[in-house]
Amino acid sequence: MSEVEMVKGWTKSGWRAKPRVQMPDYPDHAALASVEAGLSRMPPLVFAGEARRLKADLAKAARGEAFLLQGGDCAESFQEFSADNIRDTFKVMLQMAIVLTWGAKVPVIKVGRVAGQFAKPRSSATETIGGLELPSYRGDIVNGFDPTPAARIPDPYRMLQAYTQAAASLNLLRAFSSGGYADMHRVQSWIAHFADGPEAARYREVAMRISDAMDFMAAAGITSETAHELGRVDFYTSHEALLLEYEEALCRVDSTTGLPVAGSGHMIWIGDRTRQPDGAHVEFCRGVQNPIGLKCGPSTTPEDLKVLMARLNPENEPGRLTLIARFGAGKVGDHLPRLIRTVQAEGADVLWSCDPMHGNTIKSASGYKTRPFDSVLREVRDFFAVHKAEGTIPGGVHFEMTGRDVTECTGGVRAVSDEDLSSRYHTACDPRLNASQSLELAFLVAEELQDRRAMQKAAGL
Repeated sequence: MSEVEMVKGWTKSGWRAKPRVQMPDYPDHAALASVEAGLSRMPPLVFAGEARRLKADLAKAARGEAFLLQGGDCAESFQEFSADNIRDTFKVMLQMAIVLTWGAKVPVIKVGRVAGQFAKPRSSATETIGGLELPSYRGDIVNGFDPTPAARIPDPYRMLQAYTQAAASLNLLRAFSSGGYADMHRVQSWIAHFADGPEAARYREVAMRISDAMDFMAAAGITSETAHELGRVDFYTSHEALLLEYEEALCRVDSTTGLPVAGSGHMIWIGDRTRQPDGAHVEFCRGVQNPIGLKCGPSTTPEDLKVLMARLNPENEPGRLTLIARFGAGKVGDHLPRLIRTVQAEGADVLWSCDPMHGNTIKSASGYKTRPFDSVLREVRDFFAVHKAEGTIPGGVHFEMTGRDVTECTGGVRAVSDEDLSSRYHTACDPRLNASQSLELAFLVAEELQDRRAMQKAAGL
């Protein structure tokens, strides 16, 4: 028996004996076995040392010594895959990170929903399109988006295409991260041209203050040439660990520690629909050494949370577990305080992050799924307000976003309206913030972080 099969009675295939939800039933079992065998021989997409470094960074965020920015596509697409799209989303995340760093005065941990975010849970096993009832689209790694019976058949060979695309994405992201594209002075210059018009004056003022700080640093001789840290960034990947055949096939043994690690991404998370304590997804995730995220929705009870924390982080390891709150605007105060108090009563070491996207999806008058920017912002503000009241640390944010100029979420400084949605609505699943809305939200989160820092300073902390 290998070491990967000896961790606390855990085996990488042990999830197969547990109840499974939100996963496809592949009709061609021989093809599935062939694909799994092929993936198991492939190099891992990420490395154990990188995952350990991210875990250490997340431990700092849980203590308030860093801040987590997690964002990217709702569901990565095979058809929309391009170097330009990866670059544009990476670029916006760098801009958001500089703005958040200015507000929090601590390092910002950059984690993309990329190079693995191919599978999506669905509220129903079927959907009706044009009067035809079809199996639901579950992401390009599972089946096709086209509304035909043939396209919706789960195809295991899609896992190989997902792996290839993820490897190419990571190759490009690593080049961007260390090859000069992420230079802080370059990123700051992008922010300066964020938006025109009087409604953006508050953001331009912040951009000018960041610019002044960068000019001062340059005058003092602190540039990417003299301080190499200014010219590169650490950028990590993450995705929902939904398709467990793919996750198992990429699970590896860390040669340094002898412990199992998910080779599919630096951080993986468990969704609100798949967090059953005795279910397949919790079983797989409990055994790998990566940082784990856990989505917490309105149905999460204190007892649920106690059991899940014990299963996913029995050693109470700092940086191991991130609780991602997703309740919906106006509902945070009804649910988050009891979960925070549960964590405190258990003495659990967790990082709290806010996902203001998934609880705020509505259907617009024009029939499109959308998310109002004001609702997203309200949930973020409520998240900070509850943590202030409870005396706990709001450690991060989690957004579905893109660097493209899409029209999928309404509102924002450029005022995307319901009538605008049809013009550039490109998502295959859920609506995403566009580049302008993402950066605007970063400015507004930075204000919350700045207020929190001022309060701590006044208290002598």
